[in-house]
Amino acid sequence: MSARATESVWDYPRPPRLEAAPDRVEIEAGGRLIARTDEAVRCLETSHPPVYYLPRAAFADGVLQPARGATSYCEFKGRAEYFDLVVDGRRIARAAWRYPEPTRGFEALRDHIAVYPSKMDACRVAGETAAAQEGDFYGGWITSWITGPFKGGPGTMGW
Repeated sequence: MSARATESVWDYPRPPRLEAAPDRVEIEAGGRLIARTDEAVRCLETSHPPVYYLPRAAFADGVLQPARGATSYCEFKGRAEYFDLVVDGRRIARAAWRYPEPTRGFEALRDHIAVYPSKMDACRVAGETAAAQEGDFYGGWITSWITGPFKGGPGTMGW
């Protein structure tokens, strides 16, 4: 892992900010490396660990399949569409999402995909395996340099 300063999620802004991720990001599912990039985008929002969005081209061919009728809405980024991940015949339902038409200020998310780390075998940043943000609503990645407390678990909805 590269040396880096500790980041508190309470120093992140609201509305969220996007920035280029400074490290290689890798995702494993179904016992396979399904995505790798040095061009991820991090979404940083108060009380949440970063969510990593990878260019769609970083994913192995055929692993992303649209999840029928699965959408949600973010007050900042707009309407999200979901994907199932299919790896060697194993389907991981609603494991990834994207913003096909992101709102103004979030255009960098166009053609980028995020995954829920809790549904993956491993999500790595700079070689470090990230832990999943509790609750799976936000899909944040917790690494050793990210400090909380984090929103998402039971009893945190009103923060």
